[in-house]
Amino acid sequence: MIHKIKALYDEGRGLGIRAIARQLGLSRNTVKKYLRMDEAAIAHQQSDRGRRQRLDDHRVYLVHLLTTFPELSTVKVLRKLREKQPELVMSERTVRRYLRRLKETVAVKPRRHYEPVLDLVPGVQCQVDGGELRGVWIGGVEQVVYFVVFVLSYSRLMYVALSPTPVDTETFIGMHDAAFRYFGGCPEECVYDQAKLVVLHEQYRELELNQRFHAYATAVGFRIHACEGYDPESKGKVEAGVKYVKHNALYGETLADWDHLQQHIAQWLDEIANVRIHGTTGEPPRPRYERDERRHMRAYLTPAYLAQERLAQETRQVDKTGLLSWKANKYSAPLAYQRARVGVREAGGQLVLGDLETGQEIARHDLRRGQGEVIKNTDHYRDKGERIADLEAAIRHQLGAEPGSTLCGLLKQTNPRIYKDQLVGLNALLKRHGMPPVLLARLCDRPALTTRQIRDYLDAYAAHPERLNHDLGALGQPPPLGSESSGLIRYAGIARPRQEVDHDHHH
Repeated sequence: MIHKIKALYDEGRGLGIRAIARQLGLSRNTVKKYLRMDEAAIAHQQSDRGRRQRLDDHRVYLVHLLTTFPELSTVKVLRKLREKQPELVMSERTVRRYLRRLKETVAVKPRRHYEPVLDLVPGVQCQVDGGELRGVWIGGVEQVVYFVVFVLSYSRLMYVALSPTPVDTETFIGMHDAAFRYFGGCPEECVYDQAKLVVLHEQYRELELNQRFHAYATAVGFRIHACEGYDPESKGKVEAGVKYVKHNALYGETLADWDHLQQHIAQWLDEIANVRIHGTTGEPPRPRYERDERRHMRAYLTPAYLAQERLAQETRQVDKTGLLSWKANKYSAPLAYQRARVGVREAGGQLVLGDLETGQEIARHDLRRGQGEVIKNTDHYRDKGERIADLEAAIRHQLGAEPGSTLCGLLKQTNPRIYKDQLVGLNALLKRHGMPPVLLARLCDRPALTTRQIRDYLDAYAAHPERLNHDLGALGQPPPLGSESSGLIRYAGIARPRQEVDHDHHH
């Protein structure tokens, strides 16, 4: 190792101390120490064979393990060594001592620093996470079971809520209501990952919360704590709980129907999960909760508005034409909700449609008392941002009424079947690049036009604006080869096949 350091340093003509340390997996202090040693000191150290240890032959490999996987246990390091050297005879204690000394000189990755978790304070924290398990036999059919696990951090008391369909906001809120009633109280905060049911968007750790769920949390009186993205260790108790539910409660079970599954989970919670000796606390969760935590939980009652909405709101399937049925009539839903389920309720003589995911209102219709009527809002059947009339108006606004209409007419005449898409593309081009007046005049004189050709003209003009400005009048006739205006062939030939344009430009 000393010779390697000396060779890489090459008396100051080679690598620097930092580079040598990084390449050999050493600390910079170690590199400096060996570089300061003279030949006599090096010879003395190498002649002192008593200093050499059996694991020195594997030092490079051990340094690699420590720098790449700094959290590896001694047991696993020893196992990896024996996989590489089956004849190696070494005790775990010897390896541990060697690794401890090695870490004092090797620059390993810093260990992660964990914030203290409030698991020693009863009544403060509940960790919440969802999961799913496929292939559960219910009624003789393999089904997917969706569930959400609630674990109180202090006592480890657990509750599991089930759903036959993916969990939406209303279901998620209902699961919280059931969990808090099961616990007999509400904690001060609940910890979540960044699922859309809780956090809609995060930037710079600033969270945009699901307003429907946030309103429920505010009404109940608990704080929402969202972990950083992709950080399961911040809520490790419930992560372990999700695995426990999958493998201990659900996997391998055969159930007659959904009611039987609900009964099975309730029995599993009361007779297994919450009465077992917990591996961390050393106590069963239920007695620990009753003795130390229940009195610290906040009182919980289902919010009155939530109970009323549950009575009032139903769900309906929107068909492929954007209509849903309500009391013998059909009502329209916005285009984005075709073939989806929405919440439906009556309020003040109107039918109110809501997004089941966010709880936000998406449409209202006046209720009809007849039968067989179809009530439509025409705005539900068009995308206002991309309607042809709106796009044409936007283009005329940017280019002027007459040239804008001329350009739109050329696009429609050239590609009538994709006219709307052409308008969308042109509108985007104009917003991004604008349109030079001299180039607009040239485009309006063309017999046919596509948005792609307009883009090519804009690119050519951006590269050589002086050519079009100087010789616009000569565009109709090709200039002599080698003349000042020969570059205008780039404009005149944009509509030609690409190889012809390149050929002319080359000359």
